[in-house]
Amino acid sequence: MSKKLNVLFIMTDQHRADHMGCTGNSIIKTPNLDKLASDGIRFSNAFCTSPMCMPNRATLLTGYFPNVHGVRSNGINLSDDVPTITDTLTKKGWHTAAFGKLHLQFWSPPYKRRYKSAECWGDWMATELANNPVRENFPIPYYGFKEVEMISGHGIYCTGHYMQWLEERYPEYMKTLKKRFKKVDNFFLLYDKSDLPEELYSTTYVKNRTIAYLERHARGDYGEKPFFIHCSFPDPHHPICPPGKYEQMYKSEDIDLPESFSDLSNLYDHPFLGNYLRNPLFRGAMIRESTEEEVRKFISLTYGSMTMIDHAIGEILASLEKLGHANNTIVIYTSDHGDLMGDHGLLLKGPSPFKGVLKVPLIWKIPEQKRNLVSDSLISSIDIPKTILELLHINPRHHPPKMQGIDFSPVFRDPLKKLRNSCLIMEDEELGPNGPLIIKLRHLITETYKLTIYDDINDYGDLYNRKDDPYELNNLYDSSNHQGVRNDLLDKMIHALLNSEGRFPERIAGV
Repeated sequence: MSKKLNVLFIMTDQHRADHMGCTGNSIIKTPNLDKLASDGIRFSNAFCTSPMCMPNRATLLTGYFPNVHGVRSNGINLSDDVPTITDTLTKKGWHTAAFGKLHLQFWSPPYKRRYKSAECWGDWMATELANNPVRENFPIPYYGFKEVEMISGHGIYCTGHYMQWLEERYPEYMKTLKKRFKKVDNFFLLYDKSDLPEELYSTTYVKNRTIAYLERHARGDYGEKPFFIHCSFPDPHHPICPPGKYEQMYKSEDIDLPESFSDLSNLYDHPFLGNYLRNPLFRGAMIRESTEEEVRKFISLTYGSMTMIDHAIGEILASLEKLGHANNTIVIYTSDHGDLMGDHGLLLKGPSPFKGVLKVPLIWKIPEQKRNLVSDSLISSIDIPKTILELLHINPRHHPPKMQGIDFSPVFRDPLKKLRNSCLIMEDEELGPNGPLIIKLRHLITETYKLTIYDDINDYGDLYNRKDDPYELNNLYDSSNHQGVRNDLLDKMIHALLNSEGRFPERIAGV
């Protein structure tokens, strides 16, 4: 194929890997993601590199571990000095565009005024449409993107360029939104009711802006350049508030509780999670204990949110086909991390050893690829950017230097091929300025086991047999029958951590 391929990279936020029909979920309706999987390849063992938004999103754009790109937790801007694949693509002739959530810079008010962010809520909310310097001076290119229409936030609590679009169409809503932002810390909300009609909701905005770009590209507005589109929906991250028909699409009473829901009482004996759940600094902001009623409602609204996104993806893919791009475009779907969704009696995300947060959905559709494939090969978010550049036949000397992922294109030809023995996941949490409370977890996933260790707890960890214990109820870390397995995994983790260290700046002289 001589013509350069386009890339449509579709993302969601906090979408569990098992919340799709194609994974065997019989309740949620995701016909368009299911069709995308049947037209391409779905990875059933995909894991994030970090289970928090900013670190993993930075990894997806750079191909580096968080300890290398520097975004070790939320609230840290990705440095302009860190090379991105969009820098590479722009230099090599692609037109790069981003629509929706990026979260490459912090959102909430900084601890010190000297810190700046192009994505900060407060700056976007500070003044009226006509006189907002943040809107006027949004930096372009932005981490390699030549065109950006950005969203900061989730649910109905969204700012960014979307707010400008909304303010022009629904100015009376802005007064309500600003009052809500002042009164409510929306990260403490599980769900809320949308005041917006479907046609003004953020999911619709991302869909419409992506389709409008495809139409501009088709009529030649960008010349002969192929495109790289980052299409990123802020949902189904909490607060969940799907609009219109999607709010009532699924009934709470139809939702089954997870098999491990009743495990919560045991977690209070866990040396790390017990202290975490009791700590008022964390309560409500990240992982939280929940009730049956709350879990059922949360899942039902999440399903509604995902079905709305699925419909939007269907329209985008239909436009891709209609405009003649489908046979020349790589389509990728993934999420930055998952959600506990009632596993072990918990909701949301945060430092924990459980797969609901660590696994991510991952689907690829590549022109002239075999259809309806499923690979159970271990794959990490860090592998996605490397694989994109290899599929686009960009010489490695033009890649961001010393990328740390693996090229997975051989698996697209042979889904039985295994390229990874393990996935390393880094998780750092810092609360407050200068991190008065710092939490570090490291996870190692193999085909059979998952090991988690904690920085401030000696002689303790979590070890689960992924095949024999799919609900992660039997911690084998202290099992006398598994000491050999544990020691082998600890040895593998040490080597994985050593190999995760960065190799730039590059050495340029002997002495």
